[in-house]
Amino acid sequence: MAWRYSLLTIVLIFTTSIIVLYGFWDGITDMVHLWARKEEYGYAYFIPFITAYLIWQRSNTLTLIEFNSSWIGVAIIVSGGLLFFVGTIATTFTLVQYALILTIIGFVYAYLGTQAIKTILGPLLLLFFIIPLPPFIYNSLSGELQLISSKLGVYVIRMFGISVYLEGNVIDLGNYKLQVVEACNGLRYLFPLATLAFLAAYLYRVELWKRVVVFLSSIPITVLMNSFRIGVIGILVDNWGQEHADGFLHYFEGWVVFMSCLLILLIEMTLLAKIGSPNRKLKDVFGLEMPKPLPEGITYHIRPISSVHYAILITVSMIATSSLYVKNQQQILPDRENFSSFPSQIGNWQGDEDLLEEKYLKSLKLDDYIIGDYTNQLGSLVNFYIAYYASQQAGSAAHSPRSCIPGGGWKIDAVTEVSITGLDINHTPLTVNRLVIMKGDVKQLVYYWFQQRGRVITNEWLVKWYLFLDGFTMHRTDGALVRLTTTIRDGEDWIDGDKRLVEFAGKVAPILVDYIPN
Repeated sequence: MAWRYSLLTIVLIFTTSIIVLYGFWDGITDMVHLWARKEEYGYAYFIPFITAYLIWQRSNTLTLIEFNSSWIGVAIIVSGGLLFFVGTIATTFTLVQYALILTIIGFVYAYLGTQAIKTILGPLLLLFFIIPLPPFIYNSLSGELQLISSKLGVYVIRMFGISVYLEGNVIDLGNYKLQVVEACNGLRYLFPLATLAFLAAYLYRVELWKRVVVFLSSIPITVLMNSFRIGVIGILVDNWGQEHADGFLHYFEGWVVFMSCLLILLIEMTLLAKIGSPNRKLKDVFGLEMPKPLPEGITYHIRPISSVHYAILITVSMIATSSLYVKNQQQILPDRENFSSFPSQIGNWQGDEDLLEEKYLKSLKLDDYIIGDYTNQLGSLVNFYIAYYASQQAGSAAHSPRSCIPGGGWKIDAVTEVSITGLDINHTPLTVNRLVIMKGDVKQLVYYWFQQRGRVITNEWLVKWYLFLDGFTMHRTDGALVRLTTTIRDGEDWIDGDKRLVEFAGKVAPILVDYIPN
């Protein structure tokens, strides 16, 4: 006995798919744009097609299974819808994208039922690998991997008897200095290799613990091989010159290392296949299979339509409607002064206003801003920047400096939270994020905080939470990012920069209430 869909069921599935695509369209386009901008996500274009192929591979098996529509799947769709609603109001596309995958899995689960979903759950879970990490998690992970890769790379260089000194992410070879930049953090290997390791573990017909080991081993393999690559570049530069750190050779070395990672993964799988009983070869437990032919003379039955099918359609329609609600809700835009009237003289600080380039304005999508250098009589300088957003819906929100600073080539050396004694904003002591950043020999100190709807917030997660809460209860998502930056000059200590920023913050904070509404 085999099963097939009726025309009505096909129409229901097609209609539901179109509604899902419409509701999640903004999140999908943001995700695809990130794939195009960041090389480490270039593999993601292929994952939906691989998932579709792996499901087609099991198509004949699915044809023989009687689907039992599941309300559990509908519950998963509802969970995805709630996550979508929170992500949209909180302007967090990552939540919207995870909600999309959750909704797809719930959609399939609801149609197929528990027995059939087990057959294709692996390919569906593979879809989670197409979602880019949130910027502040990505940058934090990137910074840690840069430091680890630098330290292990220096260890490799020293193994060859070469004298080398490491300062942060700068490898000093004497005649040459190599900067282990963000592009060398290993994430361009880690993300695709982890995805391939998950795919390999799915196709690996062995015990579960072996499959888990294969997947998890992709992390140390990537870190160690990327560090080895940095070490090899250092050895080549020391012996044959700077050109071995740039251009074609740099990328060629990268491809060699990635292919070496794959080879190590295959060797690991071969060895694991031999452990235990029976002793098997890799070709016997790993590989793709074509769909098995259906038995001859098989009888087809029409899959019945149940109330679950209509519940799926109604649920995804509610998700799409909620997206329209968020886009069309009337935001309250409080009165405020424009930054064009911001004083150029603040106490003993004289300002020199600057302008952002058009390409940055397109990326930031802000509504008003001020940026400029303020100096006092002693020649001390503070760069002052505020980005104001009248509405922070998905795609338009204050960018955290922790996400943007590394993009300018700066290394964040330390992040702490500091309370400024004696300085209040809205009757609350001012607390700021304190960043120590460096680029080569240049050192800077950064204070920043989010001032939004009467609150001063330093935690990016709390910013998103209050965006959701206030957007839902107050119909307001306005707010601003305030950032102060000063350079630590020769002969100065970090405490000198702290004194400068604290003094300037004390002068400017009382003025902000006219420009950033409570």
